Amino acid sequence: MHTLSIKQLAEALRARTFSSRELTQHYLKRIETLDPQLNSFITVTADQALAAADAADARLARGEGGPLTGIPLGQKDIFCTTGVRTSCASRMLDKFVSPYDATIVKKLQAEAGMPMLGKLNMDEFAMGSSNETSWYGPVKNPWDVSRVPGGSSGGSVAAVAAGLAPVATATDTGGSIRQPAALTNLTGIKPTYGRVSRYGMIAFASSLDQAGVVARSAEDAAQVLQAMSGFDPLDSTSMDRPVDDLVAPLGQSIQGLRVGLPREYFADGLDAGVRACIDAAIAELKKLGATFTEVSLPNSPLSVPTYYVVAPAEASSNLARFDGVRYGHRAEGVKNLEELYERSRGEGFGAEVQRRIMIGTYVLSHGYYDAYYLQAQKVRRLIYDDFRRAFEQVDVILGPTATDVAFKLGSKTDDPVAMYLNDIYTIAANLAGIPAMSLPCGFKDGLPVGMQLMGNFFGEAKLLNVAHQYQLATDWHTRRPAAFV
Repeated sequence: MHTLSIKQLAEALRARTFSSRELTQHYLKRIETLDPQLNSFITVTADQALAAADAADARLARGEGGPLTGIPLGQKDIFCTTGVRTSCASRMLDKFVSPYDATIVKKLQAEAGMPMLGKLNMDEFAMGSSNETSWYGPVKNPWDVSRVPGGSSGGSVAAVAAGLAPVATATDTGGSIRQPAALTNLTGIKPTYGRVSRYGMIAFASSLDQAGVVARSAEDAAQVLQAMSGFDPLDSTSMDRPVDDLVAPLGQSIQGLRVGLPREYFADGLDAGVRACIDAAIAELKKLGATFTEVSLPNSPLSVPTYYVVAPAEASSNLARFDGVRYGHRAEGVKNLEELYERSRGEGFGAEVQRRIMIGTYVLSHGYYDAYYLQAQKVRRLIYDDFRRAFEQVDVILGPTATDVAFKLGSKTDDPVAMYLNDIYTIAANLAGIPAMSLPCGFKDGLPVGMQLMGNFFGEAKLLNVAHQYQLATDWHTRRPAAFV
């Protein structure tokens, strides 16, 4: 069952080949057996999943439900889920049980009828590029358990890549869907900022965070993203506009598609093996009728320093609420209020979160705001203008997702700057707010390589169709890690 696509699973459920309960039990058994090698789940919700599966079977028996009814999923532990621990992989929220559901949880579970298998591991408060900052321990890459799966959605990708869930939710603040998808041979998409509600998603950097999905193919991702999307009056940043049909356009020819290759993405720093995979993908897309031209994103080298001013500034503000009084872990045996704040936050937050809070507090402080935060916002506008000019020439932009394949666990934990550079190709899309995705395009030394596609605002349907056409012509996305077949 775990090798079938979402479309095939839906057809099997409607044909009564197997029930949603049988399908859910199959995935729960795989989680019990295989996840100890990966640590991709923080919480497994077996009883809740089986009850939801029974409800889905009843809907299907009545001839009701939609294309996702009865198909299980995993939820990143950053989304609030009623009655289930929502930890954000932090000791600060280890005991937090949400009294309400995030909007996307309502859409996927209550409305679409997808049983939730559990909550997936992640970097603490989504801060990291390797999934090594979780309070619950690092996640392992199913392709090589001595390597990282990428971050911060490492639990989401590890679970889907190993066949422990057919699909999973994820979030992307600077590349946290695309980079881990690339390192585990999955398809992951970050939609346009505002396309998917952020209500009930614990905030890291509010102007950058966006929810999305990781799946085994563009076709699977399109079906789930369709169900997640739409205006939400509970989220002031949600866009009040109709959602395009993301599934029906799959299959359209890409003859004449204009693809831009940013010269800055193919300069020094890109591994030769990764470059060879990208070049082969370009050749394949040319066979399908796409045309290529070089474009320039001249301010892209500034995206990493800009991000690491804007994101920590917003994080320091968002995380101020976790003080042991209003929310979060409370230290015991304290003597006064000041000690309560200091020890609660010192014990509750990990090193990476504390580092970013201190950077953010510094760049927002009196005397430094203009020098750092204001300047970063001006550069952010220049990066946005780069994309605006590029999309006057081309339909989509293509480049690498990451500089290299998955690296060894612990190899970059002592060098934060080296870790931050993992997102050098993905951060700009978040600063500009445009949609972007990663899809498999080859292997280097037995490890997956990802290709990134970026589109104009609300251009998710076009991106997914380009990816789908590429996946019809290639089989990279069908490869599975040998130890988890």
